[in-house]
Amino acid sequence: MKGWPGEPDMEYDVLVSDGEAAANAGKPITDVIFDFGNVLIYWDPAAALIPRYSQKTIDEFLDNDISGFYDVNDLMDGGMPTDEAIAVMRERTGDKWADILRYYMDNFRDSLTGIVPGARVLVNDLKTAGIGVWGLSNWEADVFHVAEEQCDILQLLDGKLVSGFVHLRKPHKDIYEAALKQFGIKAEGALFIDDKAMNIVGSNSAGIRGVRFQDPVKLRQLLIANGVDIPDVQ
Repeated sequence: MKGWPGEPDMEYDVLVSDGEAAANAGKPITDVIFDFGNVLIYWDPAAALIPRYSQKTIDEFLDNDISGFYDVNDLMDGGMPTDEAIAVMRERTGDKWADILRYYMDNFRDSLTGIVPGARVLVNDLKTAGIGVWGLSNWEADVFHVAEEQCDILQLLDGKLVSGFVHLRKPHKDIYEAALKQFGIKAEGALFIDDKAMNIVGSNSAGIRGVRFQDPVKLRQLLIANGVDIPDVQ
């Protein structure tokens, strides 16, 4: 299976206020919390592998049932060091996939392929409107510096919490609660933006409304429709 295991069905670009977040439906949005990968910056692991591996091998590596890549990526996101994660993959699925993981981690910067269209301006528009702008991402501690070096949009945020440094991980409720505490904000005014449905479910469990992101224009229009005073698309 290619992609993250355990993804529930969920529409894109709609406001989700289920579970604990239902009590906050309709309340003014005072803070927006962004995931990083494929929300603010593009992350494409295949892009790092193209110089050395065939498309067939890349597809197999990104098939969790074959290589276990996403399972091991979750371990690194939760704080496991790179060398230990590679050893886990070597034991679970063999030398071939472990060696590719080593190559991928050594060339991780090539997997970051640019800023998501509209993201930088949206962050700046939100700040101009007086909305707090924050980051909450699952990311390996060993390579997060690469994202900070390559993607200056991350420096625009008012603050950020990264899973690999705190040994907590989305979609578990505790990382959202840790983010609220670190940022000094309340769930009732917060909106979380992520491309993964499971992480929106997680944010709702902590009382935070969420949007499964896909379309930058639809996100802007959704924010405006919910009372956020930013420029509309002409």
